[in-house]
Amino acid sequence: MKISTNWINDYVKIDDVDKKELADKITNAGVNVQEVIGEINFDKIVVGEIINAKPHENSDHLKVCEVNIGAKTEQIVCGAPNARSGIKVVVSLPGAKLPNGMEIKQSVIRGVSSNGMLCSLEELGLEEKSEGIHELPNDAIVGNSPKEYLNLDSIYLLDLNPNRKNDCLNHIGFAYEVGAVLNREVKLPELNYIESDFETNIDLKVETENVLLYYAKLVKNVEIKESPEFIKQRLTNAGMRPINNVVDISNYIMLEFGQPLHFFDADKVGNTLLVRMAKDGEVITTLDKQERTLNSEDIVITDGGKPICIAGVMGGLNSDVDENTKNILIESAIFDKLKVRRTSIKLDLRSEASLRYEVGINPEYTLLALKRACHLLEKYANAQISKNEKTISKIEANKNVIEVTLEEINKVIGVKIEDEDVIDILNRLKFEYRAKDKTYYVTAPSRRLDISIKEDIIEEIGRLFGYDKIVAKLPTLKLTTGGYVPRIKYRKDVSALMKSLGFNETRTYTLISKKNSELYNYENKENIVLLKPISNDRTHVRTNLVSSLIDVLNYNESRHNDDLLIYEISNVYYKEMDEFKEDMKLCALAKGNILKSDFTQTPKVDFYYLKGIIITLLEYLGYKNRIKFIRNENITFMHKGISADILVDNKKIGFIGKLHPSLKHSETYIFEISLDELSKSKGSKIKYTAPSKYPSIKKDMSFNFSKDIIAGEVINDIYKMSSKILKNVIVFDVYDSREFRSLAFSLTYQSEERTLSDEEVMKDFENLISKISEKYNAKLRNE
Repeated sequence: MKISTNWINDYVKIDDVDKKELADKITNAGVNVQEVIGEINFDKIVVGEIINAKPHENSDHLKVCEVNIGAKTEQIVCGAPNARSGIKVVVSLPGAKLPNGMEIKQSVIRGVSSNGMLCSLEELGLEEKSEGIHELPNDAIVGNSPKEYLNLDSIYLLDLNPNRKNDCLNHIGFAYEVGAVLNREVKLPELNYIESDFETNIDLKVETENVLLYYAKLVKNVEIKESPEFIKQRLTNAGMRPINNVVDISNYIMLEFGQPLHFFDADKVGNTLLVRMAKDGEVITTLDKQERTLNSEDIVITDGGKPICIAGVMGGLNSDVDENTKNILIESAIFDKLKVRRTSIKLDLRSEASLRYEVGINPEYTLLALKRACHLLEKYANAQISKNEKTISKIEANKNVIEVTLEEINKVIGVKIEDEDVIDILNRLKFEYRAKDKTYYVTAPSRRLDISIKEDIIEEIGRLFGYDKIVAKLPTLKLTTGGYVPRIKYRKDVSALMKSLGFNETRTYTLISKKNSELYNYENKENIVLLKPISNDRTHVRTNLVSSLIDVLNYNESRHNDDLLIYEISNVYYKEMDEFKEDMKLCALAKGNILKSDFTQTPKVDFYYLKGIIITLLEYLGYKNRIKFIRNENITFMHKGISADILVDNKKIGFIGKLHPSLKHSETYIFEISLDELSKSKGSKIKYTAPSKYPSIKKDMSFNFSKDIIAGEVINDIYKMSSKILKNVIVFDVYDSREFRSLAFSLTYQSEERTLSDEEVMKDFENLISKISEKYNAKLRNE
């Protein structure tokens, strides 16, 4: 944002203040003036008069000028086409430093000495392009500073924090900031005008809750012509191009009050003004001659039928003000800022008006801006103003009174501020307040939409009191042990274990393609889709990590790397009942050799290897003896016979299995676990148990079961049916025939207190055989 200090001087007196010093004070008070443009050091720059200008004997365009600078006459070589005798000019003498960094020195130009430079406005940093040297008025005093003749304007380039964009994106709002810093009064511009005897005879209707305030006023018989010089100059300095007096007045008021206005050609609009939400597929051609397709999320102003303006963004070509316009309908309104922002982003149409609507509009300025427009149109366009305006308002006049005490102020800021200092600062800020017993009941003005809580008031008092007055001191506080927050620690612990098991971590994109989002969405969660994606391959936010790891697999396979142990831990996102949800997931993919060796055959990845990884992980997290695997044949991208759900405490937390052959990834296994879902089941603390010093006894048994038996269920039952001396059960052999499944179990018996006898082990062992045979209708192998 660019702020003209000449413009600010209309509201608060600053012509007696050094503009760079003022910029430093404003920055120290919390509003960052990034750069001061147009400040000129007039040391060794004076008014001169060209006494004689003759052609340079060694050049066809240079002139040798004799210039009177007051105390003496200097010879200066100049190449400007308008250099001639009798005119008064700006002379930079040797030692002068110009805004562009040039330092003037004595020189010899094509054999002729030159003792200075005759300056153009471009060289003084006052114009972007100049055709020749600047000619001063005839009454300019030779030898004096040319400052008073140059219409100088120092421009502040602001770098605003988001919370100050609602008031400092306009000159009046910034003037209040300057007034608070300098403790000076602020006056508003002239608003008076003469009302004519006609009325704003239109039918104004608003059919949407997204319009908070709307004024419409008719102005007749305007004269379209060039704007006054001061308006053109101020618009140019603010970075806007002057067009004509009517359009320029609209932009001028937006930069002045921060209230965007829109001028309709009243004869093109007709007698009806209807504000509503657009219809899906509705089309309007905007002022930039681009056809825009709207939807039901866009606010439009219509003539009762067709759209004539996209509210808060840009007007329509079918209602624009042109050189033939005579009658104008002025709109001054406040629209829902989120709707305006979404529309401008969707249409890729960010305007100066939309930027201001997005940060919030001061409702008190909406009517003032309308009156200011009438004043300027009457003064500079000879307009006739109607005696009324049409109004629709949905703004409640509830003033937020914020209570804060002197004790709270001093505690937060960390410095002792007296009661009179607080009152002085509130007066300088022009905040309404009532003070009682060092408690302040403050009402912030509507121009300060960023003030809503007591901490905001304390911040205002602190910044104007001066942060430089705060004495640095070491804090006194209780020290606590550092560490990660629980969720991050949980994630890092899981990641560390996966690395210790030989897996390599990957980091992939959160955004995936529509195709992958549909193919791998095994939980049928609703995707979040980007409104304006960077690429067609990155349109959807992933709901799981499967497609991302398969992309990594594809990348490695194309480079002949077929041995992979990879994992990723990341948040995934989805929609549920119009709410955005997130879930932290662990996904691991394994293929090829588990170990690499050039000298011996190494084990390869299979389902049981990956299942062992999961069991190791879950037992490490404290879920031993609470884990189940249940066959699942409903995941489309997984092998029907080699996939299962992972359960902890009978709650599903993920899946494991082999990729479906149709994906053309041979012998590739994958699992995914929801770590957030897993953490809902509290893990037990791992306790250290010393190895028993007593010998163990091993027994083997083998059964023929029915074809659909699950080994894990049998193992769980063996533990339940046995005594405490049974320490471990493993499956060491599996045989599948067409009629039955044969499973062989190895049982380890051991006590921490004594040596077990064969009799008690055999008693428990035979009891197990009997119970397993009875429950599963199983037969011992070879019976």
